Amino acid sequence: MTVPAAVARAQDYGMDLVEIAPTASPPVCRIMEYGKYKYEKSKREHAARKKQAVVVIKEIKFRPKTDEHDYQFKMKHIERFLMARNKVKVVIRFRGREIIHMDKGVEMLKRIRNDMAELAVVESEPKAEGRTMVMMLAPK
Repeated sequence: MTVPAAVARAQDYGMDLVEIAPTASPPVCRIMEYGKYKYEKSKREHAARKKQAVVVIKEIKFRPKTDEHDYQFKMKHIERFLMARNKVKVVIRFRGREIIHMDKGVEMLKRIRNDMAELAVVESEPKAEGRTMVMMLAPK
């Protein structure tokens, strides 16, 4: 159909002629209420943004000398964060001469992994970054 005929038909219906696929041969157009279409599209996009889950990363810091009571206390925090569907970044900070005991940090991270096995998945394995060791946990 020619463009003037299509525009005339759209005006007869009291609607707009909207080009859908300009690169097609011949170009594809549709007769619709463009204002209503834009409004409904914005509503759909708003609803999609509302349903998106925002990923929050919580950080828990340990030291190689962290005592048993402090360890258990921090494990409860990790458990609470994982239950709230947040990711947890476990950091072990080495100060001073503690850096020579990196094996204690690895052992602690393995222990944390084993204690949180039923709640979390290890997203990134323990890795040393300068004076810190980092491991990421994600909820199952």
